[in-house]
Amino acid sequence: MVSLPQDWTALCLLVFVLGLKHGFDADHLATIDGLTRFNTRANPRLASVCGVLFSLGHGAVVIGIALSVSILAQQWKIPEWLEVFGAWVSIVLLAALGLVNLHAVLRAEPTAMAQPVGIQGRIFGPLFGRLTRAANPGLVALVGALFALSFDTVSQAMLFAFTATQFGGWVHALVLGLLFMLGMLITDGINGWWISRLILRADQIALIASRVMSLVVAGISLLVAAFGSMKMAVPAVEAWSEGRELFFGMAVVLVIAGSFALSVRLTTLPATAKVN
Repeated sequence: MVSLPQDWTALCLLVFVLGLKHGFDADHLATIDGLTRFNTRANPRLASVCGVLFSLGHGAVVIGIALSVSILAQQWKIPEWLEVFGAWVSIVLLAALGLVNLHAVLRAEPTAMAQPVGIQGRIFGPLFGRLTRAANPGLVALVGALFALSFDTVSQAMLFAFTATQFGGWVHALVLGLLFMLGMLITDGINGWWISRLILRADQIALIASRVMSLVVAGISLLVAAFGSMKMAVPAVEAWSEGRELFFGMAVVLVIAGSFALSVRLTTLPATAKVN
């Protein structure tokens, strides 16, 4: 969890950036990867839009939570311990996601593409496999909605919904929910399209591209977790970072987007290109 700015324009920009960053969550990447791989065989026309549909279902739950919290906020004040607890949960999850994805890349077979790993996928086990075999638009969106029922997603929606009540009622919470979903739509949509391209060309360049993206996501997760731990443990770091939330969020998104662009560029090279 992060502290949010008190200026409405800055708040809107930050929530949009948080949506972009949330779309790069390892659970999103892993689930969209599974849905896209399955539909490449079962329903090719659906494969490239699995990311968009997943994000729509996910975003619908976020908007529902934000609207509910904005209405309840008139009668209930968010406990102070919730933000601290949520911050530590996010730190632990980010560290775990970074480590398991780094492990997945290092253990990937030389002839296989690196596949992202999510915590929820590990927890649900066989159920995760069944969820990623959804073969129609409604079921793909439903999978996205189910994956929104996690502490990290719910806590973020609650936080910006409570902040929105300072500017007005449920309309402001709705706007923030839509901005968050728009950010997810962009990153999840591009991710689904990119995975479908990788699957269609399983050559050496595609293998390298999948590893580049997976390693960057793992590295960013570990760095953000380490920085979050420093903020919680060292007051000077917390004070220095105050008011820089938008900058940090943009930096994370730009680094991941840069690696994503590099991966996409690699996949546009001719299949006969040589990799030295």
